[in-house]
Amino acid sequence: MRLNIKRLKAERVAKGLSQEEMANKMGWSSRTPYVKRELGTIDIGVDEFLKMVKILNINYNLLSDEDNC
Repeated sequence: MRLNIKRLKAERVAKGLSQEEMANKMGWSSRTPYVKRELGTIDIGVDEFLKMVKILNINYNLLSDEDNC
């Protein structure tokens, strides 16, 4: 499975969460680590991915980028 980062951002926005709020929920003290992951600058680890899915309350298959598998 390849992660669709644009979909991740869309889901975050749809839930009304800012990047800073998402970073806080991830346990980071600033939004920078989250921003770097959302931009694709840093890969999202499995544990981070699972935490994001839980925070957003979505099925992980929603973030699959089927065109790039």
